[in-house]
Amino acid sequence: MDETQFRDILGKIDDIFLVRKIGSTGSTWIAIGELFEHHTVDDITKKLKEFPISLKINQTDEMVWLTVEEEKDTIINIPPIHLILFFATVFTTLLAGSLMEGGNLFRHPSDIFKGAPFSFTLLLILGTHEFGHYYFALKHRVNATLPYFIPVPPPFILGTLGAFIRIKSPIQNRRALLEIGAAGPIAGFIIAVPALIIGLLKSKVVILTDHIGIYLGDSLLMKFLTSMTFPGLAENQDILLHPIAFAGWIGLLVTMLNLLPLGQLDGGHIAYAILGEKQNKLAKWIFLGLIPLAFFSLNWLVWGALILILMRTVRHPPILDISTPLSSRDKAIGWISLIIFIICFIPAPFG
Repeated sequence: MDETQFRDILGKIDDIFLVRKIGSTGSTWIAIGELFEHHTVDDITKKLKEFPISLKINQTDEMVWLTVEEEKDTIINIPPIHLILFFATVFTTLLAGSLMEGGNLFRHPSDIFKGAPFSFTLLLILGTHEFGHYYFALKHRVNATLPYFIPVPPPFILGTLGAFIRIKSPIQNRRALLEIGAAGPIAGFIIAVPALIIGLLKSKVVILTDHIGIYLGDSLLMKFLTSMTFPGLAENQDILLHPIAFAGWIGLLVTMLNLLPLGQLDGGHIAYAILGEKQNKLAKWIFLGLIPLAFFSLNWLVWGALILILMRTVRHPPILDISTPLSSRDKAIGWISLIIFIICFIPAPFG
């Protein structure tokens, strides 16, 4: 535990405990201070019980000593619901991938394994995205759940609606908000790009008149990678994506959608951490911009409606500390996120 993490913990009790001095001995941190009127040490214990720490409190007539040490968990306790949803999603994505490959599960049940390349790739991208959030939540002492995967059986083409984690305690400062928000898209992007390249190398060119399937829109990154993989593609030709490439394309789409600077999407976290209250005005304009995008694809109206239904607002809720300036490293994370959004943006994802 470093000083920033310790101060984040103290920020949780700043309405109870007035800090006069802090110090450390090895991995143990100590805070000396006073209780505000009408408060007791039990109030401190109740407030800090959600943190994975070992807490000792000593009280004299005038001063209170807090001794805090990070708990070292050796056993990871995974709630059953996470395992059930994950394995259900493995099954539904295997079904989806098998159908893409022409599998007939009624006649040949073993055909389900034809869906393994798609299932493995997509779940690797989604899992890496969510564990990026989870890791940085733990790093900043924010209580978060393991990922919940969302299985959807066929005929839904993907077999899943993605995954999410739940943040169960407040995010105290803008650096934590920025890193937690950006970690998922950046981590998922790092996995999705090699997957897309590998999948494109396994894909094949078809004549447009013979093309059967869903039209997938191109981002700047997709255009660049396809031009490098299939130079000189004729106008009457198209690329029939291998399931690994399709999973990579989905990964980039998910990354782009999550980076929209709206509400509590990842992009909303990043924009609020960098812009503060200005994010709310930006979010309104971005949300209105979904209307003209609907002329390219009606999917934008569907996604906009889902955002309103699930989040009820495009505003980002305030955090405790939004005034501390960001470092050059923090700003670089913001720029990297913006660049990823731009090169992954697809005006008409499906056709």
